[in-house]
Amino acid sequence: MEARQARSRSEVEQALALRERVFCGEQGVALAADQDGLDEQAIQIVAVEAEQVLGTCRVLLDGEIGRLGRMAVEHDARGSGIGAALLAAAERSAMDAGARSMRLHAQRYVEDLYARAGYTPYGEPFVEEGIPHIAMEKRLA
Repeated sequence: MEARQARSRSEVEQALALRERVFCGEQGVALAADQDGLDEQAIQIVAVEAEQVLGTCRVLLDGEIGRLGRMAVEHDARGSGIGAALLAAAERSAMDAGARSMRLHAQRYVEDLYARAGYTPYGEPFVEEGIPHIAMEKRLA
């Protein structure tokens, strides 16, 4: 498995389809909330094995802040380290693009994944699309 920036339109399309399955199909998020029109300007990160996208996330840049979002992993591939690999690839890509810190809204049930990678929570927990979240941040450089 390789976690890296998407290299083709096909990989991006697979990533969008994966997000739809996870966020809309499994979690009940509206498609319009997931596919918000910002994907074209985002750095798309994918975890690929045998030409199949098993995981994805994206990074939007806001000056020196990277904003990680839309992390999703195929149901059968969860717990195998793909999330951590995606996170590391996203951080490298954000730093290469000039980011000095990364922020994200973590779903509370996977907050530990981000904490193990050095992210710290800030602010109060909140609900986004009916799902409990916490804002987290990490210094990259």
